[in-house]
Parts: sequence; C-alpha cells; structure tokens
Amino acid sequence: MKKLKVTVDGKTYEVVVEMAGETAPAAHAAPAPVAPAPTPAPVAAPAPAPAPAPAAPAGNGTPIVASMAGKVVSVDVTVGQTVAVDDQVVTFEAMKMKQNVYSTVAGKVTAILVNPGDAIEEGQPLVTIA
Repeated sequence: MKKLKVTVDGKTYEVVVEMAGETAPAAHAAPAPVAPAPTPAPVAAPAPAPAPAPAAPAGNGTPIVASMAGKVVSVDVTVGQTVAVDDQVVTFEAMKMKQNVYSTVAGKVTAILVNPGDAIEEGQPLVTIA
C-alpha cells in the first residue's frame, strides 16, 4: 500500500493505493485531512503553432486534404474523373467512425495520392483536382 497526495482542480486529496499483488491490511485508518494546495496563478497557454502547409502534390490541381488522422477505407474517384463541389472523393476511418472527404472544387481528378489501407495524417493531401 502506498499513500499518495493527488491534487484535482486545486483540491488536494490523500489516497491509499494498493499495489498489484499486495494484500490489503485488515483495517484502514481514517484519512487525515489535507489542506488544499495553493492555487497557482493561471498561466496563459502558448498559442498552438499553425499547422504547416501541406507539400504541394505532384501535378497540377487543388489538393483535397484529410481533416484528421485515420486510415483510408476507400478511394471513391479515379484519375480523369470529373467531380463537382461536394462530391465524395475518399472515405477514411478515424476513432472507429467512417469519415467522408468531399471535393471543395469542381474539375477533373489529376492525382490520387493514397490507397485503401494507408495511414493518413491531418492536412495530408489525398487527391488533387484541376
């Protein structure tokens, strides 16, 4: 058994943690009251760094990028296919949910940059449309 102090939202609690494989003692003493820890002055979190611009994919066209990291389930277009704004171009899985990626421009698919099963990162170009 180990006694630990845990601070949650500025309040300190004394807890007893049983280590795996140890047997619990027959009786527990009442926990001693612990004075709350002083609340530190709030510190402004640094602004997140802007995401780097994705590298321009090979070929001409507008890159259609992933909104979050995941795994490609299907590529729903082919090179040379004409697409309209809001046509589905790729399906990927993130957090056990399927996410559809839609074209943000009208034109012809000039490149497919991923394959089903590929791991993708947020902001990664998936297809290009010109």
